[in-house]
Amino acid sequence: MAKGKVDALLGIVFGDEGKGKVVDFFTPRYDLVARFAGGPNAGHTIIFEGKKFVLRSIPSGIFDENKINIIGNGCVIAPDLFMNEAKEVEAAGYSIDRRLLISRRAHLILPTHRLLDKAYEAAKGNAKVGTTGKGIGPTYSDKAARVGLRVGDIEENFKEKYDALKARHLDILNDLGCRDLDISAEEKVWLESVEYMKKFRLCDTEIEINRALEAGQNVLAEGAQGTLLDIDHGTYPFVSSSSTTIGGVCTGLGIAPQNVGRVWGIFKAYSTRVGSGPFPVELFDETGTEIRRIGKEFGAVTGRDRRCGWVDLVALKYAIMINGVTDLVMMKADVLDTFDKIKVCVAYEKNGVRTESMPYDTEGWTAVYEELEGWKTPLSDIRREEDFPKAYADYIDYLEKALKTPIAILSVGPEREATIIR
Repeated sequence: MAKGKVDALLGIVFGDEGKGKVVDFFTPRYDLVARFAGGPNAGHTIIFEGKKFVLRSIPSGIFDENKINIIGNGCVIAPDLFMNEAKEVEAAGYSIDRRLLISRRAHLILPTHRLLDKAYEAAKGNAKVGTTGKGIGPTYSDKAARVGLRVGDIEENFKEKYDALKARHLDILNDLGCRDLDISAEEKVWLESVEYMKKFRLCDTEIEINRALEAGQNVLAEGAQGTLLDIDHGTYPFVSSSSTTIGGVCTGLGIAPQNVGRVWGIFKAYSTRVGSGPFPVELFDETGTEIRRIGKEFGAVTGRDRRCGWVDLVALKYAIMINGVTDLVMMKADVLDTFDKIKVCVAYEKNGVRTESMPYDTEGWTAVYEELEGWKTPLSDIRREEDFPKAYADYIDYLEKALKTPIAILSVGPEREATIIR
């Protein structure tokens, strides 16, 4: 029997590309769907049959009743937020407690992690990163410092371990000037949610995934955030705290590199970014405002306005290189339907220096553009490539030649059916 493969779907710019929709669309092709990094700072939106779901920790394959979904060891989990999310899915009629596996090695986000997140951000003054305040960074910090709590810890002597880490956090908060904190109400719900988690399959998910691969089953690894928010390869320090790139698939699920098959890189037909940090293609004019309005570019978790700009080839080439992307998925081209001209960033420029490669520090660089004709035609009802307006087909061709990677899937709307496979 041939061994199965792990295909990965990765955001390859700043996240928010529509991974949830594409994972939901891909799920029938796979036996398991697994999240490998991040936590409830991710908001994966899925729309079908007139219903809308925003998933934060649960993988986006959960709505297929025949598929196993996994929260891998590379993730961090807030039990209270997870409980709310799981109950929403269950209330919609989906039984998930036996289909959702949670890694014992995944780390837990405590209520005090969220307090630390906000305190650290406030202490940065004008150098704020733009964190979601969900406690993600402090949880990964505790993981690296080897003091964190893991899902497996809830199975034995948990309260003692919890109290010790909470006391450590309160000492740090006290040193930061955050005193007389009352988290009793939040803590009560949090501890109840820890008990709720026990009804799910808490297991060594790396073993389960590798058994599935040996049995010839295929896995879809669902990314969170994007390459330019990767802790190593992103626009540091304005990044997430996890490995969002292809390397994170191996470490975050416990699979060997030779088990990776196709690497799908998902991006928008334009660019967006949430939070602080350099963004050379950002548009501060009416065009940027119009892209945000038409694209409904507001964070699924935070509701924050997303910064908008034209597509960035410098960023895309870098992400394709880092991840070994084999196929591209382009989202939301329909947002650009009304524009007379479409611009493409082909290089960055700073102090008379021009580069087509991603610089170590993108602060202060400005975008160099080429201009293409807009298609001025609604795309949302198109379902066949032969019906594409010429200017849209030309845009796809231009990007494929520049990126030297095929755009295999196109999305022209939020619904499942508004997806075209080439």
